[in-house]
Amino acid sequence: MQITKGGLEISDEILGTIAPIVVYWVYSGMYVMLGALENYRLHSKKDEDEKNLVSKKDVVKGVLLQQAVQAIVATLLFAVTGNDSEAAQAQPASLIVLLRQIIVAMLILDTWQYFMHRYMHANKFLYRHIHSRHHRLVVPYAFGALYNHPLEGLLLDTIGGALSFLLSGMSPRASIFFFSFATIKTVDDHCGLWLPGNLFHFFFQNNSAYHDIHHQLYGNKYNYSQPFFVTWDRILGTYMPYSLEKRTGGGFEARPTKDCKEN
Repeated sequence: MQITKGGLEISDEILGTIAPIVVYWVYSGMYVMLGALENYRLHSKKDEDEKNLVSKKDVVKGVLLQQAVQAIVATLLFAVTGNDSEAAQAQPASLIVLLRQIIVAMLILDTWQYFMHRYMHANKFLYRHIHSRHHRLVVPYAFGALYNHPLEGLLLDTIGGALSFLLSGMSPRASIFFFSFATIKTVDDHCGLWLPGNLFHFFFQNNSAYHDIHHQLYGNKYNYSQPFFVTWDRILGTYMPYSLEKRTGGGFEARPTKDCKEN
């Protein structure tokens, strides 16, 4: 199905491929501008510049590479499922069906990413050569959300997204909204800010402070869940509760409220 805009026809498949990429840079760009608000940061701007082990230029390159791979996989996926998608689009899903598909997709993506993410920490070879690249961002920031090794990007994000799309039964049009939302949530979790009125902090325990714990040395084996719920962390004992305290010099600091133990 196609959306006509000023005489230009844009297919749902193209939008489903491009929209999450555009959303990523627009939303993270907003947080870059808000990063000057020291009173709402989880780490100081100085720490962001000094503690991270990779330059922002390399982060941008890494994210663009992952997004290129995602776009290729999405194009192939839409091409393979084209006939089924057209049939589904001919009979638009009801609101209840659409809601069910989105919830199923969220649970599938969470499950896939939790176990793959945790395994990459448990396996010393994979952590050293693959996942440690993402943890070069000791102080996370918004546009570093998708910075990781290309193989990790393929395994965690791209394949996880493909599975959530296929198994939930959603249409390309529904995927535009789901993957754009998932992108916004992922960027928000890495933004390094604790802003008043942020609805993600109200609806999700998995938020910027929760994920910041995971990026610190003491929380490296906790809080694996991403991007939506903390269900698997709670079930499997990798949930680390924290308190949010005022940081000297302004801003906040997420501090664990239980002793760290090896998992």
